[in-house]
Amino acid sequence: MHPPRMTTTIYTLVRAPDWAEAEAAGAYHGSADDRRDGFLHFSDAAQIRTSAAKHRAGVADLLLVTVEATALGPALRWEPAAGGRRPGLFPHLYGPLPLASVAAVTPLPLGPDGLHRFPPGIPQAEPAAAPVRS
Repeated sequence: MHPPRMTTTIYTLVRAPDWAEAEAAGAYHGSADDRRDGFLHFSDAAQIRTSAAKHRAGVADLLLVTVEATALGPALRWEPAAGGRRPGLFPHLYGPLPLASVAAVTPLPLGPDGLHRFPPGIPQAEPAAAPVRS
């Protein structure tokens, strides 16, 4: 599938020790979850805060890795989240992430509320819709 809109920048969340290993190896091969699923999980700018809160809450040594999607070629596919539980399509990379395609690596410190502090340019996460009562 193709990106749902003109998305050229995608993001992944990586723990600092894992990124140090990637730098030494010349490529990032993913987290244990990525290896289990068979692809590297990415998000677009509108998805990344929600992904961080859901999958990396409270992780103190987290990095935001910014990648130019066009540099990844056909190994990057836009697919529904597992089980279709989350709306939209997510970028999945079927193969290692070459460091040459990385535009930036930014630390994501935790705020006093336990949420990660994102750099400017990452939109606020949309609040979850309230349940509809009949």
